[in-house]
Amino acid sequence: MSQVISGQSPESKPNEPKLVETKAQRVERLKRSKNAWDHFDEIQQFARTGFDSIPPEWLGTYFRSWGVYTQGDGVGVIGGQHGEGKAMPFFMVRIRIPNGLMRSEQVRTIATLAEKYGRGVADITVRQNIQLHWVTIESLPHVLQSLWNVGLTTTGACGDVARNITGCPLAGLDGEEIIDASPLALEIDRELGGNSEFYNLPRKFKISITGCRHWCSYPEINDIGLTATTRRRAGKSEVGFTLRVGGGLSTNPHLAVALDAFIKPEHVIPVVRGVAEIFRASEVLRQSREKARLKFLFLEHGWTADTFLAELQQRIGFSLARGEGEEIPADIHRDHVGVHAQKQPGLACVGASVLRGRITPQQLNLAAGLADRYADGHVRNTVMQNLLIVNVRKESASLVADTLTAAGLPVQASVFARGTISCTGSEFCKLALTETKSFARWLTEELEDRLPAFEEQLKLHITGCPNSCGQHWIADIGIEGKKIKQNGKMVDAYYFCVGGSVGQFAGIARPVGYRCTADTVPDAIERLLEGFNTQREGNENLRQFFGRHSNEELRALLAGTFIGAVDRDVSLGPVPHGVEG
Repeated sequence: MSQVISGQSPESKPNEPKLVETKAQRVERLKRSKNAWDHFDEIQQFARTGFDSIPPEWLGTYFRSWGVYTQGDGVGVIGGQHGEGKAMPFFMVRIRIPNGLMRSEQVRTIATLAEKYGRGVADITVRQNIQLHWVTIESLPHVLQSLWNVGLTTTGACGDVARNITGCPLAGLDGEEIIDASPLALEIDRELGGNSEFYNLPRKFKISITGCRHWCSYPEINDIGLTATTRRRAGKSEVGFTLRVGGGLSTNPHLAVALDAFIKPEHVIPVVRGVAEIFRASEVLRQSREKARLKFLFLEHGWTADTFLAELQQRIGFSLARGEGEEIPADIHRDHVGVHAQKQPGLACVGASVLRGRITPQQLNLAAGLADRYADGHVRNTVMQNLLIVNVRKESASLVADTLTAAGLPVQASVFARGTISCTGSEFCKLALTETKSFARWLTEELEDRLPAFEEQLKLHITGCPNSCGQHWIADIGIEGKKIKQNGKMVDAYYFCVGGSVGQFAGIARPVGYRCTADTVPDAIERLLEGFNTQREGNENLRQFFGRHSNEELRALLAGTFIGAVDRDVSLGPVPHGVEG
């Protein structure tokens, strides 16, 4: 059967088969026909006429670029058809927060909106955004306007656009940083965020830039990852950036490829724009929604670091200097949690762990109040879903830490609380198989009770389906949600992927063939970590331990005995282009 070319509407002739438009063709046609950023008036009209008046193209495509998508019914994917669950007449609204930088008035506004329109729910995401849930179409224009009034926006937080620009939350404050890259992060945001030139990209486009030595913004899994480095020329030290491209997770994980180039600070914007233009111009990436990310140029279309660099230099119109060696971090947490002295004399940062990223309006208001009273009103969030109050007077740091901890935002958290990440889960997501947020809290508490003396840095990531919004591919222990039948009923279960990491130990987690019901996950992890405690060699860390054990051996530790492997189920459906944080 022939397929319609995107954007055409040919007339069918008698006895000819009806032309069918693919999903990719339909999305491309819709994006070309309208820039939704120019049509806030339509959103206002929907607010007057109600949810039922919203056409499918808005619900499925146009709202995404506004940082808005429909919310699931709490059942997840199994409640719907064709790999996607049922939608409710409510929206998730994702607030774009470049580099995680917020002022106290912005934090209070988010708290007010979450309380008034979001049933008291706010989630910090793995891209330093904050998400609201339960927002109705009637309240959406007011929510957007309230955010604009304090300098915040949702534009480009979802959709086939440049997503929120991530960076180190301690930019400009960390005494060990190579450079304060936050001005560049904000400049990139102004260049690409909400820019109609980049409204219609093949898919989502994620950018990270950091001067932090810990690479806390995870450049390894971004479409563009810029990390600060130094070189010596004519006896002088010069700061620039290493450039990585094509990183991403989802169902086809791929760590970003380092290009042989040294990017001067003044070249960052043209280079970022050049990579975005290469992505925008790639017609081959527009043929399938499931294979439309930049990484597929490397995975399926034969591109290499050299060919990409050559194309980039041709597009920007000048040559880039050869790359320099860099110090790759070994730190695993990368979260800046705890009390840390800033490079500014007399000031400190207080970083609190926000378990699973779920934060209440009361906690947000508390953080804003502490920032105003004991600091200069600045709050920052992290890709590890945590919250920092910065520029705190040192003599007040302990009081601020104690107050946050008493409010359920621990500053000295266990390794399990610090290292646990979870996606949205079936509570709100139409793709999820399992509930993740409450499960993450319960699992963390179980592990804290069972292994109180465990101190090794650990990344434990929970994702409610195989699409990796919880980033389980780069976790020491990554578990992905499944459904299995037990005693005649379908119950939540998790499949284990072990040994993923970034930095010096970078690698994709290995599916080890072990699956168990959700209620027995703590037993499996306890057995695995006890095995590490008793069998580790010398001072080897968890990543080294996993690396020298086979899948069969790790599966035996998880199960308590040697067992055969269980196949890892593939995704029930393609991940929608707005879901990942």
